[in-house]
Amino acid sequence: MRLILTTLLLIVSLLSWGQRTNQAYWTYIDKYKDWAIEQMRDYHIPASITLAQGLLESNAGRSTLATKANNHFGIKVGSSWTGPYIIQSDDRPNDRFRKYKSARESYIDHSKFLQQKRYQGLFRLSITDYKGWARGLKAAGYATSPTYADALIRVIEMYNLNQFDRGKSRSSVKNVTATAYVNDFFQKHSVYQGNKNQYIIVEVGDDMATISKATGLSLRKLYKYNDLPRDYAPTAGDIIYLKKKRSCASREFRKNPIHIVEVNQSLFDIAQLYGIRLESLCKLNKWDEPHAVQVGEIIRIR
Repeated sequence: MRLILTTLLLIVSLLSWGQRTNQAYWTYIDKYKDWAIEQMRDYHIPASITLAQGLLESNAGRSTLATKANNHFGIKVGSSWTGPYIIQSDDRPNDRFRKYKSARESYIDHSKFLQQKRYQGLFRLSITDYKGWARGLKAAGYATSPTYADALIRVIEMYNLNQFDRGKSRSSVKNVTATAYVNDFFQKHSVYQGNKNQYIIVEVGDDMATISKATGLSLRKLYKYNDLPRDYAPTAGDIIYLKKKRSCASREFRKNPIHIVEVNQSLFDIAQLYGIRLESLCKLNKWDEPHAVQVGEIIRIR
């Protein structure tokens, strides 16, 4: 049975490496995390909250507001705005939204926007209390969706955004000898923390040999840690773990230990997203072997 399961894991891995539903999210996080940390230092807003709002409000930078108006936070004109705007239907037809010269200007204006009186209670919360901030934003009327706070919390926990609330965007891998080559690699790659593990996000031009050389991990370990076949070729946006994955998702998910399958998402994608061994994910769901998951299917992750 174990040999059959191992073979099936390799087949699933080979078949599942297509377009990632989370690739755009990782790209967005890597691009804007330093700005979110900067805003946290300047305005005391958790970086995780800023990133999560940016991801949701701009659809990871792909929304019409983001592409045409550099508006990443869905902020409308309001009485104090004297700058340019664009018109787009939202709660009402022909709502007016602020237009910015750059995405950076949008990030700064978002921080200033939250200085309004109705949000002042949030600043009494700890900078690490992302759940309190998410619920407070919803209670103060930032968004009309009844699930807005839950959506923010879920995104923060899925992508481990709360690690940036410590004020660091880059870290080094333990036990790696510093060389010019390694330093160059980690100038381009962030090392993320999640589920008691470390991982990087594949950039264009990366291959497994490059990652192996930079991290000091053998190719055998990289393939094993990530449930990968030996002929795997990485794609930008893929997650590569630097230690053995765990048997279930992290404790943040203990109250809501499920994942609902998204479009174009495979079982392997879900295992990588939460840092779970694929074999363990099967055991959590009482499956003898992996299978092709369907959109909307509920997967237990803890």
